[in-house]
Amino acid sequence: MSPRVSRSARAGQYLALLCYLVFLVLPFLWLISTAFKPARELGSLHPTWIPHDPTLGNFRQAFDEQPLPRAAANSLLAASAAALTAVVVATPLAYVMARRRGRLAAAATGWVVVSQAFPFVLVIIPLFLVLKNLQLINSLIGLIVVYVVWALPFVLWMLTGYVRALPAELEEAAALDGAGRLRTLISVTAPLLAPGIVATALFAFITAWNEFFFALVLLKSPEKQTLPVVLTHFLGAEGVADLGPLAAAAFLATLPSLVLFAVIQRRITSGTPTGAVKN
Repeated sequence: MSPRVSRSARAGQYLALLCYLVFLVLPFLWLISTAFKPARELGSLHPTWIPHDPTLGNFRQAFDEQPLPRAAANSLLAASAAALTAVVVATPLAYVMARRRGRLAAAATGWVVVSQAFPFVLVIIPLFLVLKNLQLINSLIGLIVVYVVWALPFVLWMLTGYVRALPAELEEAAALDGAGRLRTLISVTAPLLAPGIVATALFAFITAWNEFFFALVLLKSPEKQTLPVVLTHFLGAEGVADLGPLAAAAFLATLPSLVLFAVIQRRITSGTPTGAVKN
């Protein structure tokens, strides 16, 4: 590849990244702007990015109209439990899929691919009937089970890739020292997998935190509804949205994901064990 082609390709990559960032950032900035605008500015024919008279009234109204703290607690419980359970279950399975080539690994790979091809609407009725027979309808436990099953294929696929990126020589060295498979997984593989486990858990958490369809169908009691479902209550009977409080509540709903990502971003960057194996 010539230097000119290489520079052109790199410029194209940076341009695509810039467009993607603009696509993500501009709606979020407009959401923040709307959350702090008074009602008279929301109805203006010439809206501006920066509110002329910023106010916290939309936030107060949002908390007065809807039980946001309780809904956020429900979402936090469901998302945290689902992410933790999915990662704990998927980690040993990912190790087996990455290190052993056989029918089990092939079947698991096929399950991952097939599970991602089915839209939610095709499984919601059978899923509802199964949970009804298990008496898990209108239950956060039932919702957590659904989130775990839903996230497990992709979590397993992600962790398998991280395991395959680890040098097998480390496990061979542990075996020579007398460590068994389980001890090798716990003492050698798991610490090296920490960045991948954190990234995968973050993915599972954000996916469950933002999920709406299953929560809408499976949870009926107002005290058990999650935050995405409660946000729909800011829509009027005729579908007219109360933009100020809705924007304020939506802004607050995005903060946990942003804060969580900011706190653990150093763990997400792949910590490949470049110096762990000596040539």
